[in-house]
Amino acid sequence: MIRRPSLVLAFALLGAACTPAAPPPATSPPTVPASATPDQGSPAAGSLTVYSGRSEELVGPLVERFEAATGIDAQVRYADTAELAALLLEEGTNTPADVFFAQDAGALGAVAAEGMLSELPQPLLERVPAEFRSPSGEWVGVSGRARVVAYDSRELSADEMPASIDAFTDPEWRGLIGWAPTNGSFQSFVTAYRLLEGEEAARAWLEGIQANEPRSFDSNSAIVQAIADGEIEVGFVNHYYLLRFLAEQGDDFPVRNHFFEGADPGALVNVAGAGILAATDVQPAAQEFVDFLLAEEAQAYFATETYEYPLVSGMAGPEGQPPLESIEAPDIDLSDLSDLQGTLELLRSVGALE
Repeated sequence: MIRRPSLVLAFALLGAACTPAAPPPATSPPTVPASATPDQGSPAAGSLTVYSGRSEELVGPLVERFEAATGIDAQVRYADTAELAALLLEEGTNTPADVFFAQDAGALGAVAAEGMLSELPQPLLERVPAEFRSPSGEWVGVSGRARVVAYDSRELSADEMPASIDAFTDPEWRGLIGWAPTNGSFQSFVTAYRLLEGEEAARAWLEGIQANEPRSFDSNSAIVQAIADGEIEVGFVNHYYLLRFLAEQGDDFPVRNHFFEGADPGALVNVAGAGILAATDVQPAAQEFVDFLLAEEAQAYFATETYEYPLVSGMAGPEGQPPLESIEAPDIDLSDLSDLQGTLELLRSVGALE
């Protein structure tokens, strides 16, 4: 059974371990300009403060569109999602943040568990399927990220790919696997595996992968590039990393995504999402921001610019990928992915992390 962690410690550890994802080519994480640092005083009318775990490179243009559409000045603090979650838990009711825009549902669940998020309006929540929002209505997913195995299409065909993530513990994959144990999305997958299959099964899977001598990378982008370079044949990533390469290099890029079926743990669909801080005194502006993220313009942006899955019904997903509703993801409350401390401890105990 998963223990309830000390949340501040969990996210402090995670923040030290995780590398924020960025599309190729690799770039340095954006810095926070002084003008974007939240004002510690009372927020001005027509403005709000957003803590964003999505990078400025990815969502900065979307924030600008929100400001243009609403006239609301959005002051954004960009940082790693785990670091911002830890900061929110430390600040408590004194936080200057009005909205938490997180890359990971587990971080939203952790902040909500401390009573720091307010309940969102039901009509807003209902624009997104129940599995992609808080059961208690305190956060809502705005884009989806599917776990896949990227593979070298020169060496493997779709028919040769295993039916389960568990199959990669077979010795036939020795020396052919790439993974990123420091990556937050991978750690969320391991947390989900622990919830779905239990602690011992998760340990056995990690030990089996370790026995196959996987190559460790700092990012998912590096894994996909290593597959294209012929250094490995498969890698555990999110679906959209390949799509960024295909957009830049065309269909001749020799890597493809494999989606698991049958609610396999390897088919986890996590979300980026948003919640409104209970301590905000600009509730209408904060609600407008969340509403904008679920509006057609923003949902289309996620599909075409970040290659994620829109979560509002009726919106087309990224080109060339299976529809979101066809992905046979495991049944899991994404809020429960908050026990990242236990996952970090497990990864260290099997030697995947130092």
